[in-house]
Amino acid sequence: MLFIEYPKCSTCQKAKKWLQERKVEFQDRHIVEERPTKEELKKWVAASGLPLKRFFNTSGMKYKELGLKDRLPTMSEEEQYDLLASDGMLVKRPLLIGDGFVIPGFKEKEWLEKL
Repeated sequence: MLFIEYPKCSTCQKAKKWLQERKVEFQDRHIVEERPTKEELKKWVAASGLPLKRFFNTSGMKYKELGLKDRLPTMSEEEQYDLLASDGMLVKRPLLIGDGFVIPGFKEKEWLEKL
């Protein structure tokens, strides 16, 4: 499994601890130092079955600074992927990627169902 996080994020810390307590093996990846590529994002969104919007970190400062709440609806899907791939801080985190699933954000119930 791949666990993509921003180490200073409290939700990521909580999710990582949750995985460790359950002895779940995972590979760790820093979302800013090794940001997701456009191709990875497309693959993950498709595998998740969720709308692309769910992969945006809507509570992040960068999202607000760029006024994305108003801009996203007018952007093409390609433009949205380009934007997400340009800055790891725009991507919803943590991201848990496993065999046949991708989960953006940490909701314990959702994670339990997949693991």
